[in-house]
Amino acid sequence: MNTLVIETCALAKSVKFSDDDMIVSLVDGRTITVPLLWFPRLVSANQKQLANYELLGDGEGIHWPDVDEDISVAGLLRG
Repeated sequence: MNTLVIETCALAKSVKFSDDDMIVSLVDGRTITVPLLWFPRLVSANQKQLANYELLGDGEGIHWPDVDEDISVAGLLRG
């Protein structure tokens, strides 16, 4: 018996922030929550800068132009 394996890549749908965490919602329904302290440029950014993000590719990455930060969703999943 063979099993079909479909490789999929996790894609970001949206990003929001709590006081201490970055919360990334994925298109498949999962949510990744990581400490903001992991990202020094983001932890020192203001709310307006944090809200100004762009999804790269189809959501494979996230870019904050105001603070020159790029984060891949695959990297977030790896921790």
